[in-house]
Amino acid sequence: MSHFDPNFESSRLRMLAQQHPEIVKVKGQIIFNAEEDEDRLSGTSWKLEEDIFDKITESGLKIHIIELIDNFIEYRGQHKETPRKEGIIHFGDGLLDIEWLPNGSIKL
Repeated sequence: MSHFDPNFESSRLRMLAQQHPEIVKVKGQIIFNAEEDEDRLSGTSWKLEEDIFDKITESGLKIHIIELIDNFIEYRGQHKETPRKEGIIHFGDGLLDIEWLPNGSIKL
């Protein structure tokens, strides 16, 4: 029987931040939500203090973070961990962290 690893998300976000140190210095957040009927990412909204979205896309960070969020949602679903449908990835000062929110908290 497998168990939910509470460090799964933070360790992967830490590794991703180390790969993109210049980008995650900028303050921002990625608001996300998942499909109601399955544990898959359905949408994101990016809010950044500086105009670095092109740099985020060109560096590969955008695709990596989207894949990670989808993996986190799926992982939480496999382990029946809640909340798992909505949240915010915060970044700035060289760090990435995740905040999970109750269902119905986010409208994209």
